[in-house]
Amino acid sequence: QVQLVESGGGLVQPGGSLKLSCTASTISSSLKAMGWYRQAPGKQRDLVAEIFSNGITNYADSVKGRFTISRNTAKNTVYLQMNGLKPEDTAVYYCHYARWGMSAYWGQGTQVIVSS
Repeated sequence: QVQLVESGGGLVQPGGSLKLSCTASTISSSLKAMGWYRQAPGKQRDLVAEIFSNGITNYADSVKGRFTISRNTAKNTVYLQMNGLKPEDTAVYYCHYARWGMSAYWGQGTQVIVSS
């Protein structure tokens, strides 16, 4: 069992920045990727960004050039640096731990609100 602890959400004005963190209790050999999804009210949960175990990253088109995903393997932590935030980025952001051939783990979610 892997527990994911997220932090860093909050209220920010348009154009501002936030940095989300997600720490996994352990990293197993079955890890495929860690990343972030988000879900706005009334909408489905969508991928924001992910970083694979080999270091390759993947971003949703809507955040390319504004968000950066990174990791600190020594701390079992993945970060999402969000710059140039827009009101449409408002959502609950969930940390995601994908495994090869097995079900994924999810964090509890952290709220991001972009509003003036």
